[in-house]
Amino acid sequence: MALSYKSRRRWTLIILLVGLPLYVVAAVTVVNLMNRPPMWAELLIYVALGVVWAVPFKFVFRGVGQADPDADDR
Repeated sequence: MALSYKSRRRWTLIILLVGLPLYVVAAVTVVNLMNRPPMWAELLIYVALGVVWAVPFKFVFRGVGQADPDADDR
């Protein structure tokens, strides 16, 4: 099932405005529960988590910044 351009834009906003802040809070909480690993390990964890969050949503973000392909050119 393919999402329309408008629904992808809506989901993108929801993911970025609600989901991403929740993910950041969860990532910081998990790292703090690990009793603050060394700085280099903490940096690697944050970089990995920063990349991993977007992988499941790649299909939603693709092409959202471009013009609506379904719009009529008037």
